[in-house]
Amino acid sequence: MISLDLQRQDLLPGAHLIGAQWRAASDGRELAVSDPATGQVFASVPDGSAADARAAVDAAAAAFPAWRATPAKQRAAILKRWNDLLMAHQDDLGRLISREQGKPLAEGKGEVAYAASYVEWFGEEATRINGEVIPAPVSGRRMLALKEPVGVVAAITPWNFPAAMIARKIAPALAAGCTVVCKPAEDTPLTSLALLRLAQEAGVPAGVINIITASRERTPEVVDVWLADARVRKISFTGSTAVGKHLARHSADTLKKLSLELGGNAPFIVFDDADLDAAIDGVMAAKFRNGGQTCVCPNRIYVQEAVHDAFVEKLGARVAALKVAPATDPGAQIGPMINARAIAKIDQHVRDAVARGARIVTGGQRLQGPGYASDNYYAPTVLADVGPEMLCSSEETFGPVAPVTRFATEEEVIAAANATPFGLAAYFYANDVRRIHRVTDALESGIVGVNEGALAAEAAPFGGVKESGYGREGSVHGLDDYLHIKYVCQGQL
Repeated sequence: MISLDLQRQDLLPGAHLIGAQWRAASDGRELAVSDPATGQVFASVPDGSAADARAAVDAAAAAFPAWRATPAKQRAAILKRWNDLLMAHQDDLGRLISREQGKPLAEGKGEVAYAASYVEWFGEEATRINGEVIPAPVSGRRMLALKEPVGVVAAITPWNFPAAMIARKIAPALAAGCTVVCKPAEDTPLTSLALLRLAQEAGVPAGVINIITASRERTPEVVDVWLADARVRKISFTGSTAVGKHLARHSADTLKKLSLELGGNAPFIVFDDADLDAAIDGVMAAKFRNGGQTCVCPNRIYVQEAVHDAFVEKLGARVAALKVAPATDPGAQIGPMINARAIAKIDQHVRDAVARGARIVTGGQRLQGPGYASDNYYAPTVLADVGPEMLCSSEETFGPVAPVTRFATEEEVIAAANATPFGLAAYFYANDVRRIHRVTDALESGIVGVNEGALAAEAAPFGGVKESGYGREGSVHGLDDYLHIKYVCQGQL
């Protein structure tokens, strides 16, 4: 068995970071953190309040003038030191992710490297925030477009990638010269606290990054403070579409910039000219990473009728061989789901599909008994004969369930793939070059994987269309979302 104990216990501060101080909640309330693999509480953090949220903004606003004036090369050096510290502590951070989120240790350590890649990349980009000299239409005038940091940024992150999501938001903010207040998900606050502890060690000045942890019940009062405060000029949020719409509505009074990476319902299309084995590899990588608890994992798998039966047989065999176990098991490929709510939704989707005529190829049940110390485990599942009327076709399952639907024509599957209010990610496998271009153009999605199941990269713009949100994270486009443009016109030259 693998130990998930940390070598550096001080990476668990168990406190808010406001300004230079790690502190308890203003009213002393605490939030318990449990291990989804066992259901046991193993740590606690402050349960933040509106007063804590205001204090965090006060600190960030006070630190902003000095941080924006810090030379870009110096900001870059701090980010690069942070990257180095993240990688030096990859083992501890990976164990912490696996402990509070449940994913296998190899995935936990992989997430640390993924998070660090954003810190490193935006550290490099900090020195390349260039403006423009605009050719003047008349003589005697100089026209400039300057890029400046927007100000204080509020970052609100999800539980499924507790290191990567906070790094993907904080790193470009710091590179741009913004200061940050952030709130991690209530299920996984410890990893975010550890990352900020290392950011302090890297030399991030007091008040530049502030973090408030809060329970599900008290999160609205924390976030509402930031929505109402005009000093907070941008919100970056990853989570549900319903919450994203709430943030958009309530930030309107102060006209904040928003980056919203919201819900998905990704199609995965396999055409009859595809390399079938490559398509199976792609769906395994895309669907079952983190136990299917990703916003870009395939939620609807469409397979053309000529290869449908062979695909289902191959996929069923691969999925049946996956090992479900806690992260302490070195052979674990899928860990527990995050909590009981997640398990209930997965089970509801499977039971609904079967009741409406779907066929279970493999899996389809909760896992209990010896080796499963909590009720948070679900067998990796393949469903065949899935129709559009089923919940798993219209709602994001967020679990290890692969629903397969047969289709006949390209036109039919494009219409089905786009028949959703969401548009975050889409995948398809085909070899016909003309088809590749047609389908890429036709899919209504912010991200498209063509013969590829692993999409994310720090240099690529990540985000959706339609009700999957707007704004981008990663890449130069993600950096631009933390900047505004000041036009300067100088005359009498």
